Amino acid sequence: MSIDHNKFKQDGKWDGLKGYETNSKLNKEEILANYNHLWRIEKAFRVAKHDLKIRPVFHRNKKRIEAHICITFSAYMVYTELERILKEKGSNLTPEKVIEIAETIFAINIKVPATGEIISKTILLSQEQKGIAKLFDF
Repeated sequence: MSIDHNKFKQDGKWDGLKGYETNSKLNKEEILANYNHLWRIEKAFRVAKHDLKIRPVFHRNKKRIEAHICITFSAYMVYTELERILKEKGSNLTPEKVIEIAETIFAINIKVPATGEIISKTILLSQEQKGIAKLFDF
C-alpha cells in the first residue's frame, strides 16, 4: 500500500469548499439563501423522528396518509411552541427535557363519596417536576 502524495495535495485544495449543482431557475443568491435554511428542515425531521418518536407508517388510503401528515405536523408545531415558550421564559431547559419530566407527572381525581365532590390533585414529587409546574403555572 502506498500514498499518492500529489493526489493528496490536489485533494487538499478543495478542503472547505462546497459546490452546488441544480436545475432550478433561481439565481445563485436565491439558491444559497434557500440552502442556508436547510438546517430547519433537517431539524424538523430529526425532532419528528427522535423527540416525538413519529415513525413512518405505511398507508395506502389517501385520507390516512393525509391524517398521518397532519398529526406529524401538529405534533411538531406543539414542540416548536414549547421551544418558543421556554426561550421566552428564559429557561435553560430543552423541550426534550421538559417532555421527559412531564411524562413523570401524574394527576389524580378523587370523588368524595359523601358529597360527590371531585378533587383533582397533581402529584409533584421531584424538584424538576415542581420547577416545570412553576414554569408553566400549574
